[in-house]
Amino acid sequence: MLKDLRINNSLSGKKELFEPIHAPHVGMYVCGPTVYSDVHLGNVRTFLSFDVIFRYLMHLGYKVRYVRNITDVGHLVNDEDEGEDKIGKKAKLENLEPMEVVQRYTQDFHQVMAMFNTLPPSIEPSATGHILEQIEMIELLIEKGLAYEVEGSVYFDVNAYQKDNDYGKLSGRKIEELLSNTRTLDGQEEKRNPVDFALWKNASPEHIMRWNSPWGAGFPGWHLECTVMGKKYLGQTFDIHGGGMDLKFPHHECELAQSVGAHGTDPVKYWIHTNMLTVNGQKMSKSLGNSFLPRELFAGDHPLLDKAYSPMTTKFFMLQSHYASTLDFSNEALGAAQKGYRKLMNGLKTLRSMSAEGIVAADPNEKAIQQINSLCDNCYRAMNDDFNTALTIGHLFNLLKKINSIHTGALSIAEIGTDTFIRMKETFEGFILDVLGLKEENNVDADGLISVLLTIYKEAKEAKDYGKVDEIRNSLKAQGVVLKDMKTGIDWAYEE
Repeated sequence: MLKDLRINNSLSGKKELFEPIHAPHVGMYVCGPTVYSDVHLGNVRTFLSFDVIFRYLMHLGYKVRYVRNITDVGHLVNDEDEGEDKIGKKAKLENLEPMEVVQRYTQDFHQVMAMFNTLPPSIEPSATGHILEQIEMIELLIEKGLAYEVEGSVYFDVNAYQKDNDYGKLSGRKIEELLSNTRTLDGQEEKRNPVDFALWKNASPEHIMRWNSPWGAGFPGWHLECTVMGKKYLGQTFDIHGGGMDLKFPHHECELAQSVGAHGTDPVKYWIHTNMLTVNGQKMSKSLGNSFLPRELFAGDHPLLDKAYSPMTTKFFMLQSHYASTLDFSNEALGAAQKGYRKLMNGLKTLRSMSAEGIVAADPNEKAIQQINSLCDNCYRAMNDDFNTALTIGHLFNLLKKINSIHTGALSIAEIGTDTFIRMKETFEGFILDVLGLKEENNVDADGLISVLLTIYKEAKEAKDYGKVDEIRNSLKAQGVVLKDMKTGIDWAYEE
């Protein structure tokens, strides 16, 4: 299974066999949030996608160092080289220290990602914690003739880099096209070339985030931090670098150029980019009024939402689409995802109630055995095909049919044998919990409470107290729990 994983590499535009540089060790860097506001769903989708990639690589046995940074300086409001720092602007508006803004929204980010049951990265460095390393890289680029200083600011010289390299090879942009599409911004006249980008910016008197440097007081450019931190924690060349599609240009293109310029080697073997979110077919945007925060989704207090949707329903919905495809939010799609998520969780509950212990083998059902093993293999084939969670979920539902067949007595554990049953159980449970990172959302005491009610329900049935029977059944249904009278006894499941 290890040797079968293929990744769609944004650099080549092709699916490539995954061969880590220093197997079984894997280095993965993902561009984290700029912490000046609440994390939005577009960010969440990216981080959920890389959480699954992180989880699956570990599931395959790789030892993964996952680095995801916190951008706490240098990201200007228009994503260009002029304007206010996003965090500095927020700090001024709210009369706070910039690091108060950083702390508040970093905590919010962590809380939201915890709601989605994501794993923390191995290392979470910040841009402000690596100012010295950024200054050192700028000095190296100046020494190599790939950067120049003007009035206390330092810019990367794209024309000088272009003599021996290809600026635009990641995003597919051409220098000529970039020049023809370049807007003239205040301050750009100090650049030698409009496509040059800032490595260090001179801080104006009102700029509250500033550090001393060989070129005067200033702050680092947005693109530099990831180049520096990726090298520091993962080496000059590492396996995977990821982020949202919107970061491919200019952010990742500039990262690549800085690394090649400084060290002479491509920094990353596999580039991975996630796609955007839309709402009812339109791009998610604050200006269109169709943007909502995770907590608004969980509470259902947004005019575009019919009701609240839980973190796991939302996560399941996102995983039903491949990370590189556009994902459209709608009440219909979220409602369908809620049913699908509950169906899987019911299957997990059913599976956990089964045991192969003490089962005496019967005449083997070779067809069922082959089907179950094939479905387990298919889960791996789907994830090995560029982490295709959508296909994987489809195979899990097919596996669920076999689990339900055993539950209803149409198929027995004795017919498929202990080994096949254990493989089915480990695959189904492992992919849902460990790879996809889904979890049950009922609280810890719910199972115990339902168990007590089932006992009362059974006693009421035996006493032919049908009023109480209906009362218990209706009360549980109101809480999303459905009772089932089966030949094998009374069972329950979450309403789908």
